[in-house]
Amino acid sequence: MMARCLARFLVSLLALAICNAASVSHPISDSHRSAALDVFVPLDGSYKSLEEAYEALKSLEILGIDKKSDLSSGTCENVVKVLASPSSALKDVFYALSVNGILKCKTGEDGPKDIVSKLQAGAKDAKLLLDFYYSIRGLVLVKEQFSGTDLTLGNAEAIFRSVKALSQSDGRWRYSSNNAESSTFAAGLAFETLAGVISLAPSEIDQSLIQTVKTGILKLFDSIQKYDDGTFYFDGSEGPISTTASVIRGLTSFAASESTGLNLPGDKIVGLAKFFLGVGIPGDAKDFFNQIDALACLEDNRFSVPLILSLPSTVISLTKKEPLKVKVSTVLGSKAPALSVKLAKALNSKGSSVINNQELKFDADSATYFLDSFPKNFDVGKYTFVFEILLDESANEKGYITEAQTKVPIAATGAIGIENAEIAVLDSDVGSIESQKKLDLTKDGVVSLSANHLQKLRLSFQLTTPLGLVFKPHQAFLKLKHESQVEHIFLVKTSGKKAELVLDFLGLVEKLYYLSGKYEIQLTIGDASMENSLLSNIGHIELDLPERPEKAPLPPLHPTDPYSRYGPKAEISHIFRVPEKLPAKQLSLIFLGLIVLPFIAFLIGLTRLGVNIKSFPSSVGAATSALLFHGGIGAVLLLYVLFWLKLDLFTTLKALSLLGVFLLFVGHRTLSNLAAASNKLKSA
Repeated sequence: MMARCLARFLVSLLALAICNAASVSHPISDSHRSAALDVFVPLDGSYKSLEEAYEALKSLEILGIDKKSDLSSGTCENVVKVLASPSSALKDVFYALSVNGILKCKTGEDGPKDIVSKLQAGAKDAKLLLDFYYSIRGLVLVKEQFSGTDLTLGNAEAIFRSVKALSQSDGRWRYSSNNAESSTFAAGLAFETLAGVISLAPSEIDQSLIQTVKTGILKLFDSIQKYDDGTFYFDGSEGPISTTASVIRGLTSFAASESTGLNLPGDKIVGLAKFFLGVGIPGDAKDFFNQIDALACLEDNRFSVPLILSLPSTVISLTKKEPLKVKVSTVLGSKAPALSVKLAKALNSKGSSVINNQELKFDADSATYFLDSFPKNFDVGKYTFVFEILLDESANEKGYITEAQTKVPIAATGAIGIENAEIAVLDSDVGSIESQKKLDLTKDGVVSLSANHLQKLRLSFQLTTPLGLVFKPHQAFLKLKHESQVEHIFLVKTSGKKAELVLDFLGLVEKLYYLSGKYEIQLTIGDASMENSLLSNIGHIELDLPERPEKAPLPPLHPTDPYSRYGPKAEISHIFRVPEKLPAKQLSLIFLGLIVLPFIAFLIGLTRLGVNIKSFPSSVGAATSALLFHGGIGAVLLLYVLFWLKLDLFTTLKALSLLGVFLLFVGHRTLSNLAAASNKLKSA
């Protein structure tokens, strides 16, 4: 649980960082719809809880994705089970009704009566804010789903006062009267609860109570957080996404009642919408639901519907003469009402305005506003475009709102002219040119130069914008690469109308590690506004430098490629030892015969001595011990043969140790039996 909370907290921080960095909002698109199918993945056709099922189904429904048929079977079984059980918790009943409102499960005719009784009792006996919330909002769901059900809330005003008693002077709310800690997230739950009480009350709630709540809402907005780009959000222990979504759900529910007459500042509503759109696509299911559900609440509310200005691209190519395109839609991407878009001004990096009060044309087929021509003084660079949306009277009547001005960063790109490029070798003393060559930096050159440590190398060129102004690139580097792969990089600076670099080899001999020889010359020029950024191989220069002193630093070792260890290894060639020469076959046979001769002599000796088995024990126990003893000796002899043929030394020793213990035991028994028999003969 802690790991999940930490992950959600980090996601929230990332969302805030994105909102802080981004200034262009985009409405919900197909990217969200595609991501939703990956975020809300059921396990074996169902979700772990009805809460997760509701969040998934609600998000998919808002996005227009039909997955009800895939989830209705198993999920509806859980819904019916919870609603039919008298011991179900209020939270489970609330989410079961929420899911039922989407899937339309068959709950039976007796279900609503039992549910209403349970929820009414819960609202009457509630002490905690969450108990009020689940009970009242559950009754609202029953009212929406089961027509004709008696949902009279006779003590509505008393319940309203009980919930209101949990509010704080700063607009936040407590979860219980015993807990002094207040929460902005709880404020959103309280607003939803009070909205439910108003809709279920048999008569109007005292207007003074409603006015007190409206005053608390305005105080809550005093604690709202803001970014410089007009983004607003509420923060709390549950994280900015969950907290802001809770407040938006509560405000839209409370404003849905005509008796409240709630009006909120338009810039705050647009700022809250920009916050959720600036989050991007959350990877956490809870954050994804809060984002989509909050935007759906802003899309359909009584006080004001925010409109969002977005740009398909914030880069304008002057070479391709691309028009500036702008779209205006609701937060969920629905079509905007009749309106006009005006480019109030376009500010360059110096703060000067290059475009003023230019109204954009409208293309009805693509629902896009565009500017197809730019003034002659519009050049490459970074700009800030300031747009204004002007609503028609019909749109104002329906409660649409927009930002007063929307600032969008724009990058204008183009082909940069490269002129008067040349490279020269100069004498250090008088600066006279020893050799000089013109360059075409758009192509790889074959320039060949030579110099010693008493000379200089000069590279110069001019960069101009399409309007002929001096262009200063973000990056301009000259690289000298020695034939030993040692590289040196030098910065090319722009001064006045010309970019120039002068290398004095006398002062660079130590940096060049006194390495004489061939150096490849490479020039890199790049900029975000430069469509023809280049990496040009100019040629090479042969340097004649003094010999390296003993105490001078050595050049660095050539860096190895870190991925080289994953490549194929060198083939290992191994020459086996030449087998030693074996003795002749006849000699081996003679040696075998000499080994067998002692065994034959042993057998002959036994026959000469008159060996017999007359003393072999006759009793069953003694005979068994004698047989096992002789069998063990035979096993040892057989083990020797196997060792000679196939077994290794360690295997043989293991088997021999076991046979030795066995022989020790049966041999002792055999000798004991022989001694006993001998004693009987002597006594007889």
